[in-house]
Amino acid sequence: MMRKTGLFLSMLLLALSQSACAPEVGSDEWCQQMVDKPKGDWTTNEATEFAKNCIFKSYDNDEDK
Repeated sequence: MMRKTGLFLSMLLLALSQSACAPEVGSDEWCQQMVDKPKGDWTTNEATEFAKNCIFKSYDNDEDK
């Protein structure tokens, strides 16, 4: 019983630590990660967020000038 609990807690800690390493959606790091990711592996949500935050974001910054 104690061994199963220890294994479960170890797996939970590993999962939480890995999810904390992902860059925030829309950040420069996330955009670069998406550029490097094969397009066939993108989800619909990722493609939408990429368009909004990585492509159109550059045009929004140009309008401020």
